Amino acid sequence: MEEGLKTADPHDCSAYTGWTGIALLYLQLYRVTCDQNYLLRSLDYVKRTLRNLNGRRVTFLCGDAGPLAVGAVVYHKLKSDGESQECITKLLQLQRTIVCRDSDLPDELLFGRAGYLYALLYVNTEMGPGAVCESAIKEVVDAIIESGKTLSKEERKAERCPLLYQWHRKQYVGAAHGMAGIYYMLMQPAAKVDQETLTEMVKPSIDYMRHKRFRSGNYPSSLSNETDRLVHWCHGAPGVIHTLMQAYKVFKEEKYLRDAVECSDVIWQRGLLRKGYGICHGTAGNGYSFLSLYRLTQDKKYLYRACKFAEWCLEYGAHGCRIPDRPYSLFEGECEEGAGFQHWRARVWSSGLSTWR
Repeated sequence: MEEGLKTADPHDCSAYTGWTGIALLYLQLYRVTCDQNYLLRSLDYVKRTLRNLNGRRVTFLCGDAGPLAVGAVVYHKLKSDGESQECITKLLQLQRTIVCRDSDLPDELLFGRAGYLYALLYVNTEMGPGAVCESAIKEVVDAIIESGKTLSKEERKAERCPLLYQWHRKQYVGAAHGMAGIYYMLMQPAAKVDQETLTEMVKPSIDYMRHKRFRSGNYPSSLSNETDRLVHWCHGAPGVIHTLMQAYKVFKEEKYLRDAVECSDVIWQRGLLRKGYGICHGTAGNGYSFLSLYRLTQDKKYLYRACKFAEWCLEYGAHGCRIPDRPYSLFEGECEEGAGFQHWRARVWSSGLSTWR
């Protein structure tokens, strides 16, 4: 992977396809092994990203919020509190763009408000509550909710779907650009959305989304799309499953777990993708659904399925898969050399199958 990265875009600092994704990989390897060398390698990539912030985007995966959030965490783990706080300060300076009511910023995870919210919650998860103040988080959450309410009223769906979202004038369903990713973020405990809003607005919106699923158990890429084709984290069951599992945790209703299990069966049947091995629209990303379901249910069937998907990825070159544009990146990376697959492999290892390969 390191050899391949020598030809990567030196100006791409994103978590999705750039240096921050590599920093996250080494941070995960440090968590699993406690080897300080991995943390120092993560720092090398953090420094590289912080020199290349461009101010064009503001989210964790595709914008400046990602490098700043990961930088804050890595410096914190190295006990460099001054540098860590400087990253947080710069992260919070992005907030004016996020909460501006006149902004045309979307709400989705890759390029919108939910993606910025992820960065704030990531910092608090890694560094402890209070690293980012609750008022900053609440301001972003309120902006996401108000945006969803506004579109729902405009589309005359307020009763059926109180929180409705769109990206490029299309009402996407999936995790990357759609409702599933936004609802998932609003249900995070650290987002501190009040119970009334969760029950009266988020829950019926999730149910509206559930009722749009295909007979197969898969989900459409958008509300207007009737083609049951995509089985990716970004579009389809592999992304929606995480929202359903979170809904089960929050609302304690079996229907959400049943639907999540149904999604997992779709992924098991159709989730080995010739499109590649990456997280966003590849087999590794689909495999994450099994790891999450295993953690929720402790049913080793799902750990087994995750391992079988991993074995398929390790047979690089045998399946005629496409080569992505950024083959060593976190979200598009391929085979054993890709950061995305290595990150997933570390997660499988930490889930309890330490003898796997």
